[in-house]
Order: sequence, then structure tokens, then C-alpha cells
Amino acid sequence: MATAKSPVAGPGICDIDAYVPGESKLAGSGPVIKLSSNETPLGPSDKAVAAFKRAGDMLARYPEGTARALREAIAARHGLNPDHIVCGAGSDELLSLLANAYLSPGDEAIYTEHGFLVYRIAILANGATPVVAPETDARAETDAILDCVGERTKIVFLANPNNPTGTYMPFDEVQRLRRALPAHVLLVLDAAYAEYVRRNDYEAGVELVANTPNTVMTRTFSKIYGLASARIGWAYCPGAVADILNRIRGPFNLSGPAIAAGAAAIADGAHMEKAAAHNDRWLPWLAAELGKAGLEITPSVANFLLVHFPDDGARSAAAADEFLKQRRIILRRVTAYGFPNALRLTVGTEAENRAVVDALAEFMGRDGAA
Repeated sequence: MATAKSPVAGPGICDIDAYVPGESKLAGSGPVIKLSSNETPLGPSDKAVAAFKRAGDMLARYPEGTARALREAIAARHGLNPDHIVCGAGSDELLSLLANAYLSPGDEAIYTEHGFLVYRIAILANGATPVVAPETDARAETDAILDCVGERTKIVFLANPNNPTGTYMPFDEVQRLRRALPAHVLLVLDAAYAEYVRRNDYEAGVELVANTPNTVMTRTFSKIYGLASARIGWAYCPGAVADILNRIRGPFNLSGPAIAAGAAAIADGAHMEKAAAHNDRWLPWLAAELGKAGLEITPSVANFLLVHFPDDGARSAAAADEFLKQRRIILRRVTAYGFPNALRLTVGTEAENRAVVDALAEFMGRDGAA
């Protein structure tokens, strides 16, 4: 609490609830099955690891300040203009930079009811007002977002697919949203899980960025590429937006090893496809098996499932969380996202997937579950 003589934070800062990541450790000894942070069970590409290690020989030198090698590797993979790509320390940094650039006190920014918590943090950190658009059946809807747009709206943040629900907005609806938004409103499409999506009506946002002056797409290397610890994200922007972000980002905001690892990872298409194929196999299997155990699952196109529990007592999410931890399995509590009686489950290895299904089936089968 600030005193009369201490520095005072800007408007909105004290309204922020600090982001709490998924748990990763448990008391006691023995291995832990960590399925709380949507990390890939296959780990990073061997080529990315080798590149990271080679870059260690240059730790005494500053990295190239624009992450050019990484931007060119991303551009080659996706057929983009590297000058319209901005890299950051995870997509979180880029979301914050967009808020820094385009939000001021008195402005409003919209995100959906169960959207990524970082949006609210970035909005409040710039003194702006968060506006929450309701979802229907844990799905973002164009009309609900448009109903929230006013004269003060400057940004709409849309996670597509969304975390923690795994639901998505079809591309024709995203296009309709963009057409209906005022020209001065920036639409930010957060496509962190795009590589996992296997739907014909989905597009991550490249087309809209290429064809409109007011749309940005953000992506990450933390999920399918297995580089969460390296903190690498990227944004594909109209040229004018890229210019603004490059003016305010830190001059060396990505480390040399991160740049090298990211460039090698995105060039290793075979490893990425292997990770996607693993998810294609085990995501529906997990949903089906957990359904057999009596649990409700929100249909997901990402690498995780939102698992709903039947009551708020003996078979609640909180009770299941404690039960799983006793078996050294960690899932993600999602109360802060508006789901007090659900857990988010990341797709793991075959052994991990079978272990969590067995544990949850045991939990659901207990008489009166104490």
C-alpha cells in the first residue's frame, strides 16, 4: 500500500490481479506428471536444441537487435514479409506492447468472457478500461463483441483458439467482426494454438493482416515448438503497426540463443508435424475416455481439454485437483477464467494420458468421494 511519501502507480495498476501460472512442483519426492501449462509432450526439435547450444558460445555479445534471422525463418515458413514481423519475449510481451502503443487512460479494450488473463492485465496496466464480451457455451461470438464496441474502444483482443476453453471462431465470423469494427479499432488475433487446429473453416489471421491496416496476429513458440522456456513470440502486423512496435520494444528483447533456437525450430517442419499428429491422436482419445468416466468436456481444437466436474462437493474440481496431486498429477485450476468447477488438462505423452484417465476414472467411481 502506497504512503503519502511513496511513489504512486498509474491508474489501473492496483486493480491488476497478478497472473498465476500453472503449478509445476509438488511437495515430496518422485516424478510429477505436469499437465498444467499446455506444453508439448514431445519437447523441442533436436535442431532447435543444437542451435541454442551453439549460440551459447556468443553469450558475451549482444544479439542482432531486430531478430532478423528469426523473422526471416518465420517469413520463409509462412510466406510473409519479414519487415512486417516483430518478435518478442513470448507473445505476452507483444500483447503488452500493443496495449502500450494504442491504449491510454479513458480508452476501452474488449476481450471475451473466458479470454486469456493477460489481456486484462495489459489493458489495466495502461490505464484503460477492460470490457468483457459474454460468450455462449464457452464460445466467442461476433455479435456479442460488437455489442460492446463504443466510441472509446481502441482494441479488441480475440484468442482464437481460446485458452482455456479450446473453442474457436470460424474465419468467416472473424472476417465479419473485422468488417463491422470501426476503422480505428485494432483487432488483435491471438493464435497461440493455431498449429494444432484441424478445421477447414479456421484461419489464424494472416489473410486479414495482409488485407487490412488494422489487424494484428500474434503467435508463439511456447506450445507446439516446445520452446516455452526460451520465451519467443512473434506478431505479423501491417507495416505501420510494425513500425510503432519497433519504436517501443526493448532494443535486444530476444536473446541470441532464443533467436537461434526459434529459427531452427520453425525450419524443422517434420518435428512440428509429429507434434501435431500426436495431438490429433490423443486429444479425441482423452475426450472420449473422460466422457466415459462421467465428465463433461468442452470440445477443443487445441492441445488441451476443459474438464467439467459434476458438483461442487465431493466430486468438484477442487476435490479432483487434490486427488490427482496425491497421485503426483498436476492439472490447471481455471477459477480465474470463470470456471470454478473445471480443470484444464494438457495432452501429454501416452503414459501420462493413460495415467490421468485412470486417476480421474477412479476419482469419479468412488462412493461418496470424501
